Amino acid sequence: MKQLLITLALLCSVVATGYAQIPVGRTVMEYEVEYDDTTLKMNGAGTCSMLFIELYSGGLYLQEKSSDPIAIAYDDETMAIRIKITSKLIKRETMLSAIEEGFEKATEGKTGPLKDRIAKVREYYAKPISKGDLLELVYVKGKGVFCYLNSKELGVIEGQDFKFALFKIWLGENPASESLKKGMLGDF
Repeated sequence: MKQLLITLALLCSVVATGYAQIPVGRTVMEYEVEYDDTTLKMNGAGTCSMLFIELYSGGLYLQEKSSDPIAIAYDDETMAIRIKITSKLIKRETMLSAIEEGFEKATEGKTGPLKDRIAKVREYYAKPISKGDLLELVYVKGKGVFCYLNSKELGVIEGQDFKFALFKIWLGENPASESLKKGMLGDF
């Protein structure tokens, strides 16, 4: 009954605001977002959990649906990964360490050419991160990866090679979370 009431409340909020939102774990995420005059739709979403504790929810946003993780990572089209922190356990250092470890896995330890650009991620996310925060990693075709925290632009990191490695953190052979990868690929 409680789940039914929550679902009804979410549906009412969608109707009241006019924005389509989708429940993902313990939060809701927008179905459609816009970056650089490009409309992106949620390809899929899921949660990253550890020992039955949900740490964050993540959504992959593309122009056209796809279930091919490597094609998505290589694609030179505007796309985004949005991460909503849902646990007090996730702090700035925890998230940045996980991203740096993800780059190691995504590049099979060959982070040398990306080293300075990976350092920019740490620089851009210098402020504390806490429960409820929204991190957005948006690749804009021909411009690079724009980093946002709670809808505030922090900076841009150029290079499709950087974007490829970044997206492989969640979509690669050794993803941050296998269940989140499946969710992002539309199996949610």
